[in-house]
Amino acid sequence: MVATQEQTVSEIAVENPFSIRVFETLGIDYCCGGKRSLSEACSRVGITTDHALALLSDAGRAANAPVTNGWANLSLSAIVADIVVRHHSYVRRETPRLEGLFEKVISRHGINHPEVGEIKQLFDAMSQELATHMLKEEQVLFPHIAHMEEARQQAAAAPTAFFGSVANPIANMAADHDDAGALLAKIRELTNNFTPPEGACPTFRALWQGLQEFESDLHRHVHLENNILFPRAITMERGN
Repeated sequence: MVATQEQTVSEIAVENPFSIRVFETLGIDYCCGGKRSLSEACSRVGITTDHALALLSDAGRAANAPVTNGWANLSLSAIVADIVVRHHSYVRRETPRLEGLFEKVISRHGINHPEVGEIKQLFDAMSQELATHMLKEEQVLFPHIAHMEEARQQAAAAPTAFFGSVANPIANMAADHDDAGALLAKIRELTNNFTPPEGACPTFRALWQGLQEFESDLHRHVHLENNILFPRAITMERGN
């Protein structure tokens, strides 16, 4: 598989999961901003398309290695379980840890670095939205997807839901993802791409590193839902 500049970033990420590492290295959003063409995405981060294509070519060669557990081979229930166990748990575990680091950094360095307070407000807003978002998925959307898949496997009637088509809650979840992506982009901007200021203490550096890791996990989380789980669920509902 050879990436082209006309392909969207999400298409490339779905075709070749190895490309995700390239996008992360280049600072290209492959989940919430994945609908952009590679050319447009490169322009936004100030790199040449040729440079990105060269890196993606190497990732393409890696993609030719045997794949034993690709997402396309997993059931929707298995994908849902991985999202909850790996990514939802990560958000719930990391959020209070990062909040504690924010408090320490603000108390010690808030006067000289007022931007940390603004970043904390953005992070708090995102965390609150994610908490509600994940509950909606775990209590409503994900069980429905699992029941829908079970009915299909048993050649039974598809389950009905108060929200109508599965596309309706999926659209709401995707909108939440866009909101979280916008907040993350602002956080990245205010942290100067998560670069600690000169002379930053270990706690300051740990906070910036933690935010960068949080962004990376959330990008993978959203990619798995937006570009793999949700499209497959909609296709299944349609009987295809």
